Amino acid sequence: MAALHGSTLDGIKTHQAQLLNEWTTSLQASGATRNIKEQTVNQETQAFLQLLIDGLQADAGSDIAAPAWDDTRRFLEKLSTSRAQLGHDSHQTVNFILALKGPLFKLLQAHYRDEPERLAEQLWLVSELLDSMGMHTIRIYQRTREAVIKRQQEELLELSTPVVKLWDGVLALPLIGTLDSQRSQTVMESLLQRIVDTGSEIAIIDITGVPTVDTLVAQHLLKTVTAIRLMGADCIISGVRPQIAQTIVHLGLDLGTLTTKANLADALKLALSRLGVSLTERV
Repeated sequence: MAALHGSTLDGIKTHQAQLLNEWTTSLQASGATRNIKEQTVNQETQAFLQLLIDGLQADAGSDIAAPAWDDTRRFLEKLSTSRAQLGHDSHQTVNFILALKGPLFKLLQAHYRDEPERLAEQLWLVSELLDSMGMHTIRIYQRTREAVIKRQQEELLELSTPVVKLWDGVLALPLIGTLDSQRSQTVMESLLQRIVDTGSEIAIIDITGVPTVDTLVAQHLLKTVTAIRLMGADCIISGVRPQIAQTIVHLGLDLGTLTTKANLADALKLALSRLGVSLTERV
């Protein structure tokens, strides 16, 4: 297998300033430096070029899994993570590496202008190495983005299931949107934990914002109600609109064990009456 020629390394070391200048210009033109301070970009390019030179001096080849590339891999992993957190896309992230190809190829073409075979060989080796580093960068970026997206989904799920204390001993959980298996589990956990924390006796689940109630949604509601009752509390379902009532009848669902009310106000009145709280209307 062909190896990087010593003259290639010498050329890179001699023309570091030129490479950094052309590389930085290319990064700025491509938008890969968006939301990144110029000082940070300069530090990153200088650090990576030095790591590249160190790896080439160690004759590490294009296998970036080699121990000689350990520091370089850690640098790229840190860079990929920071780019993902800044909201850069995969193209902007990997372009940090690939944008160095142009200046390097230009340097090698000038360096080996009278040796076309050697030029082709060295261009291939340098390209293969940078491509491997680019692929590693992309893998880390995708992993980081997936982690960010998962965390955001979990946060949105928590925000979409707020448990509100309406009265001493009465909690309410207004549901908006579709109630799937994952969300149902979050709803149940949040509500049960709040029941424990507050010592509430009654929980109201308001489904006014749930567009449709099918068999699956009804099953989720029944499981949640059962869990609440096992905790020693009672549960009332509010927001049962005429359309939802008709759907439940057509589906033949048995919700006979559930206490339901048309709206949250009626559910609260029932909850208060069960707690022995009497309400009087002002005249």
